[in-house]
Amino acid sequence: MLTIDIHTHILPKDWPNLKQRYGYGGFVQLEHTGCNCANMLIDGKSFRQIEANSWCPETRIQECDEQHVQVQVLSTVPVMFCYWAKAEDTWDLSRLLNDHIAEVVAENPHRFVGLGTLPMQSPDLAIKELTRCVKELNLAGVQIGTHINEWNLNAPELFDVFAAAEELGAAVFVHPWDMMGQKEMPDYWLPWLVGMPAETSRAMCSLIFGGVLERLPNLRIAFAHGGGSFPASIGRIEHAHQVRPDLCAVDNPHNPRKYLQQIYLDTLVHEPRMLDYLIDVIGYERLAMGTDYPFPLGELEPGKLILNGNYSETMKKRMLSGTALEWLNLEAAQFL
Repeated sequence: MLTIDIHTHILPKDWPNLKQRYGYGGFVQLEHTGCNCANMLIDGKSFRQIEANSWCPETRIQECDEQHVQVQVLSTVPVMFCYWAKAEDTWDLSRLLNDHIAEVVAENPHRFVGLGTLPMQSPDLAIKELTRCVKELNLAGVQIGTHINEWNLNAPELFDVFAAAEELGAAVFVHPWDMMGQKEMPDYWLPWLVGMPAETSRAMCSLIFGGVLERLPNLRIAFAHGGGSFPASIGRIEHAHQVRPDLCAVDNPHNPRKYLQQIYLDTLVHEPRMLDYLIDVIGYERLAMGTDYPFPLGELEPGKLILNGNYSETMKKRMLSGTALEWLNLEAAQFL
């Protein structure tokens, strides 16, 4: 049974000193420490420790073989979005990261699919790089953050980027980053446990209430972490739309539940009953396996929730690969 992991992250093994390249700090640098380990540093402070599976395609393929994953969809680590930087610099960094992912995919086309990253703080540059990703680099789409600095995803400035993705047939993967409330919850990894699910709901509500999905019905868009807190809140969201249309329905009169059949979610929810709930609410046809490889907060046994669930073979096959192929607009034959 073909298995495609739509949610994995990769970095180049090395890249230029970005502080020297752009003339200011805040960027991630990689410090290799030996034993196939490295530190991700921001202005000299440790952000995360990573291992060779974060940059080495051969290591990834070996681990995929051990875990019975045939294909990984590659995207950058969200801290590399750098929407806060000067737009020209983020564009330059995006090109560097996108060229690397395209190279990895070209060398292993049966094992990897690529998603690019964009300088979203400059919609014109974002569209330019999106077009290059699809037409020149042959990437399947792009990964973006749940907000772009002060813009939520319904910001008028961003609409043309989504419209371009629809026109180009590019898949869009929305991943939380720069979580709200980080300064107010510094302990216990709460930005990742509380902020990330809220960020994804923020993005989904913005796209729905803002009418973006209504205006772009053919946009193929997926959200990380099973949609974060959005699925558990859909009743509240729908109710608010009905009882306070003066606040919620100002840009889109339609019931938010309508758009559950227009989006895709990965299955990274950790809890079997939550996957059952997603299947009930959104349908197994809209769910695609995703693990957040190679990070520890991800699903460490890819597809375990799906394979161990009381689901038919048809449902399992769809969630393990069918939905991913539909979202990416690819054929299974190219991976066999």
